[in-house]
Formats: sequence, structure tokens, C-alpha cells
Amino acid sequence: MIHFILQLKERNETLFYYGLVCLFFAAFCLVLTKLTITNVYGVNAWYKPFKFAFSTFLYAWAMAWYCHYLPKFNLEIFNWAIIILLGFEIVYIALQASKGQESHYNTSTPLYATLFSMMAIAASLVTLYTAYVAVLFFSDKFPELTDYYLWAIRLSMIIFVIFSFQGFLMGSRLSHTVGLVNDNSDLYIVGWSKTVGDLRIAHFIGMHALQVLPLLAYYVFKDLKLTIMISVLYGLLAVFTLVQALQGKSLFR
Repeated sequence: MIHFILQLKERNETLFYYGLVCLFFAAFCLVLTKLTITNVYGVNAWYKPFKFAFSTFLYAWAMAWYCHYLPKFNLEIFNWAIIILLGFEIVYIALQASKGQESHYNTSTPLYATLFSMMAIAASLVTLYTAYVAVLFFSDKFPELTDYYLWAIRLSMIIFVIFSFQGFLMGSRLSHTVGLVNDNSDLYIVGWSKTVGDLRIAHFIGMHALQVLPLLAYYVFKDLKLTIMISVLYGLLAVFTLVQALQGKSLFR
């Protein structure tokens, strides 16, 4: 683990430290869930900035690692685009949590509606940038990478992009659940609904393919056919949870 951290810092120092900042802020938000009683949609308000900060930490470190392989890729522009766009989301979500107000789906005032739209734009730009990186992984040659590891990176990015854009399903409905409006449960941290369909589950599974599939391919599968098969099954799992959520069915009933 120490070797990985040192190598990651060498590969992309900017995103390495940005990821650390997000990780420490996520830990701070998790502590606040035990110290405050402010709720949004029936759960502690600080769980949401925790989840976004921790997810950004995972994304920043994963992309810092992968983009190192790309020849002639402008890391500086990519780094600052990620820092500014995702940083804006985290700051706004945390600010709203501190006030006990919604960040997503909040169109109660023209200002909040504009900021909600700006978050959607920021997330879309990050997703499009990731899609561009995926295209580079398909178009360039990487003789130093094993075929199964390379394809795990490629497929993980495809799944990430698809299920990142799936977030528009929630935005268009102004709700992350189907059957009730923004239903949550006491399911630890994630808060996914135990009673109705929850669109966040597919969103979560799909976006974290970016970390799961390359790690499994590199350390466990070590085989191209197995990597592709598991990647397809992983994508189908995300599709299944999406279809189930759209039918208003909870994954936990």
C-alpha cells in the first residue's frame, strides 16, 4: 500500500493531494454525522457531503493512476478541471448540509435552481472528460500494459460514463427514488430506500466500476476472457438494479 501511495504521488502529485483533501473532508463529515442532528430527507445532512467527498477521492486517485499511461495527455488541464468542477459540487453540498437544506433537486428559489443546474453541468463535464480519456485508451497503444488490465480500464470507463449520465434520470424526476419522493432508509451511510425503487444504487455500482474492475483484473483475474466476462456481468448488475428501481421495487424487499 505504501508503494502504491508513493508511486501515485509521483505519477500525479496534484490529484494525489486533492484526493487526500477530499478523504480528510469526508472523514470530517462522517464525524459530524455523530455530532449533529440536522436532517435532510430523513437522514443526517452530513452523510451526503461525506459520500460525495469520498467518491471524489476515489475518482481522483483512480484517474491520476490511469492517466499516467496516456502519451501526450495534458494532465495539468485535466487536473484543474476535476478540482474546480468536483470541488464546486462538494463545497455547495456541504454548505447546504450545514443549513439543513437540499442541494440536489432544490429548485425552491431561482438561485438554488441555478446552482442545482450548475452541479449538473459540472458533473456532465467531468463525465465527458472521462469519456475522452476512455477514447484515448481505445485509440492509443499500451505495450507496457497486460491485455486484461488494459481492457479492464477501458470497460470500467465505459460503464462509469453510462451510469454517470444515468444521474439525469434522478435530476429530471427531482427525486432519487421511484414510488416515493426522495425516500431514504437507515441503511448505513448509503441510505438507499428499503421500501421503493432507488436510482442511486445503479448510479453507485456503475460509477465505481472505475475502481473495482481494474483492481480485480490486475490482482485477481489475470485473464482477458475472464476480465471481459466479469465486466459484462458487472454492467448487467448495474442495469438490473436500474430496471428494478424504475419499476419502483426496492432491492432490499
